[in-house]
Order: sequence, then C-alpha cells, then structure tokens
Amino acid sequence: MAFLWFLSCFTFIGVTYGCGSPAITPVVTGYTRIVDGEEAIPGSWPWQVSLQSGTGWHFCGGSLINENWVVTAAHCGVSTEDFVIVGAHNKSIKTEVGQISMSIAKVITHPKWDRFTVNYDVSVVKLASPAHFNSKVSPVCLAAASDYYPAGMMCVTTGWGRTRAHRTSRPDKLQQAALPLLSKASCMEFWGNKITDIMICAGADGASSCMGDSGGPLVCQKNNVWNLVGIVSWGSGTCSINRPGVYARVTELRSWIDETIAAN
Repeated sequence: MAFLWFLSCFTFIGVTYGCGSPAITPVVTGYTRIVDGEEAIPGSWPWQVSLQSGTGWHFCGGSLINENWVVTAAHCGVSTEDFVIVGAHNKSIKTEVGQISMSIAKVITHPKWDRFTVNYDVSVVKLASPAHFNSKVSPVCLAAASDYYPAGMMCVTTGWGRTRAHRTSRPDKLQQAALPLLSKASCMEFWGNKITDIMICAGADGASSCMGDSGGPLVCQKNNVWNLVGIVSWGSGTCSINRPGVYARVTELRSWIDETIAAN
C-alpha cells in the first residue's frame, strides 16, 4: 500500500501534486487532431516529456509516472546517452522557463518486447536524479490492471510528432488530440490479427498520432484524474485520420511496470 501511495501523491515545498491532476487545467475542443493539430495549453499535460538525443533532436515522447521514472515505448530505443526533457511546451526554446534536461540512469525494456509484432512495446526509464514537481511538472496516474475503459470513451493523446506524414518538420509546441477508444474487434477490422490483448486502439474518427509521438501518452479521465491507458506504439504509415492508432495497453502492463520499478 505504501508503494501505491508513493506513485500517487508527492509533496514539495508545502504543495501536494497528486498523480493525474494537472495544476493547469487542460482544454480539449474535441475532434481536432495532432495531424493538423491543436496546440495544448502550456503546462496542462505536466507528465508529458520529450526524449531527446545528445544533439537536442526530439525522437519520442514519454510520461512521467513518479519523480524517478518515465514510461515510454520500447521501439523508441532509448539509451543512457539520451535525455529526458520535463516541463517543456515549446521544445525549440531550450531556455523556456520550467524546461529541464535530465540525464538517464537506466532503461529497462519489457522482456517480451517483439520488434516484429510490436507486442509488449514498453520501456521504463529511470532518471539520474529526481524530477522536482511544480505546476508544470507532475506525474500521471497509471491505469490499474483491473480498470475498464469502454469503447467509445473519449481520451487524449499528446506529443510533438509530425502534423503531416510527408512533412519532415515537426511542431515546436505541444499538440493534443481527443480520440475515442475502439474495441479489439473493431480495431481488428482495420488491422486484422496484428492486434493483440497487449494493445489498445483509439482514433479512426478524424484524428491521429504521427511519427514523433511514439512513446507518448494516451490518457483517459476517470474519477476526475487522468490515467495513462496507452503508450503511442504504431499505426498508419501515412498517419491516416481514418485508421486507428495502436497503443500499448497499460492495464496489461501495469504489473510489470510496478514490479520493475520496485526492484530497481
């Protein structure tokens, strides 16, 4: 119980930052898209991180789940030579107030990760020093293994990925999109037997994640808190807004995440 509480609540300088409760309220207008996207309110997704190479190139997103750990996608290939940027909104401004570059101590990838089937697409990243929480940096809650998120539920994905598949340029400012969840059966109508129980689908309704969003969050609000339900994994090579994106399903990965963090 103490460990679960540790994941949920942190106090710094007299202010408590509970998981999944942004100090700056996000505003999502509905079916706008990361592809042709909508800019997020700065600081409203305080768990969103940018994973960057030593040259400052953003290659993936991730989600802060406590002061020491970030969850991302295994296919991002994060190494200890890379950096985690917390508190960013405009990632092109390295001196942006609140933006901090953090070194990586350790990267642990799920032992069942399969690059061919893209199954078990999850890694956890340990920061070399703890993140300090504030109004623009705080953790997301992890969906519990027993949680149920029904098809049709509106959730939100965020990231700095491409706004068009053929564009090499990516937005500097954090984008957001509201997406409905799909049932496994509905998702299989698009992707067939590529869809496993370790995946969850969202979109196919006028919005899409795209290259550069990988590893970032798909969050759903339940009981007034935001829960990490999916990790951006794969989808249409053209970032089609008419085909669902596929995310690693956190409810199926929660036990491994908890056990790995506890052991490290």
